[in-house]
Amino acid sequence: MPQSLSKVLVHLIFSAKNREPLIRPEIRPRLLAYLVGILDNLNSPSLQTGGVADHVHILFLLGRTMSQADVVEELKKSSSKWMKAEGGVPGFGWQAGYGAFSVGESQADAVIRYIQAQEEHHRKLTFQEEFRKFLERYKIVYDERYVWD
Repeated sequence: MPQSLSKVLVHLIFSAKNREPLIRPEIRPRLLAYLVGILDNLNSPSLQTGGVADHVHILFLLGRTMSQADVVEELKKSSSKWMKAEGGVPGFGWQAGYGAFSVGESQADAVIRYIQAQEEHHRKLTFQEEFRKFLERYKIVYDERYVWD
């Protein structure tokens, strides 16, 4: 029987609704671990998951049988419920949109280091400034009115 083989690395970025700083330091490690667990269950393992008070970055290997949109939907839906029930943030929600960027195997280590350095990185740059840089780097045409829902 022929095999179907795939290796698609995705750098996923999404923020809390209105970029509110609701991902408190005391719950952040548990939330990030929960996100990793969701990805494992979807056969889309995380290579690195990190974030700060208002957003997360995830580098993951997209499973061969799932669409990127389905993975993101499950991540956001399940983790939002978790934040409300376990994280102690009853009104928590993620922004409606997200950014997903392709990563070559040769870039994976740099992306992992980038995700690990989020706290330091965001002492100099806001989420919006960072996200705009990604959109420009990947030459994504966007309308500023609809990016920050």
